[in-house]
Amino acid sequence: MASGTELNPAFKLNTYLFRRKVFKFFGGEFKVYDEDGREVLHSKQKAFKLKEDFRVYSVDLNQELLTIKTPQILDIGATYNVVDATTGEAIGSLRRKGLKSIIKDEWLILSDQGQEIGKIAESSMLGAFMSRFIDLVPQTYNVILVDGTYGAQIKQHFNPFVLKYTMKIFEQNPGIDRRLLLSAGILLAGIERRQN
Repeated sequence: MASGTELNPAFKLNTYLFRRKVFKFFGGEFKVYDEDGREVLHSKQKAFKLKEDFRVYSVDLNQELLTIKTPQILDIGATYNVVDATTGEAIGSLRRKGLKSIIKDEWLILSDQGQEIGKIAESSMLGAFMSRFIDLVPQTYNVILVDGTYGAQIKQHFNPFVLKYTMKIFEQNPGIDRRLLLSAGILLAGIERRQN
């Protein structure tokens, strides 16, 4: 994170619930809650775009905080660039490992310089396999830093009607920019189930 940049308080929590809005026919809409059920952020996926485009907004002022976009067109191995919408600062990227993710979902977490700083991977090969064929099998993802330590975990809730994920960040300073972690939760809610 650039020096002097103060994070919005919504990015400083350790537990988040991501929920995809039901009955949204064009684009996608996602709400992000704290552990007490208070909405802290919301996100919108632009409709009718060949290149995925997500925007993240504050709840209080409805201010755009992040953009999550890919330069690729409908690519299962796309890289999603995360930018601070208030400063224009490049935060980093999330790259889906295309063919590998057909069997077991895996994303690379890249710094603003394009260096790998971590990955997001489904925790169980069996669970990954079953979730491809039984849509109700919930997924669990681990966020693993390049040194092998665990920075966070993202768990899908068992719910046949509403897609929900809970993210737990293990440390106050998890070793990966928190805005990248929040972006990962939004991308999982917006993309993973649709591409299975």
